[in-house]
Amino acid sequence: MHKATKAALISAFIFPGGGHFFLKSKLRGAVFSVFSVACLWALMSFLMNIANDISEKLVNREIPFDVGRVMTEISSQLSGSAGDMPHYASFLLLGCWILAIIDSFMLGRKIPETTSPAKPSAA
Repeated sequence: MHKATKAALISAFIFPGGGHFFLKSKLRGAVFSVFSVACLWALMSFLMNIANDISEKLVNREIPFDVGRVMTEISSQLSGSAGDMPHYASFLLLGCWILAIIDSFMLGRKIPETTSPAKPSAA
């Protein structure tokens, strides 16, 4: 398998920037990784705030401990007035991930593939 393909698959299935680290492009890999971690942190903090709000409401008995009611509360919290931050973070993460895949593939294409010397054939 060509290095470009391996790098693109690593970036696609493991984490953005992983393919760059495979290709020994540490600065690019760090940029993609740090940006992706920042987007994930923003999304996780948003979701943790929602989880804390709902758990407080459950403890204070503001909502009954019913799966359907809890799901309704989650839906209302997600569509509530949280602003566009989770949407921006999601789109930025997706864009970063796609760019990391494309960039690692293009970077891998520029690196010459090392070939092993051919074994002499026995005649």
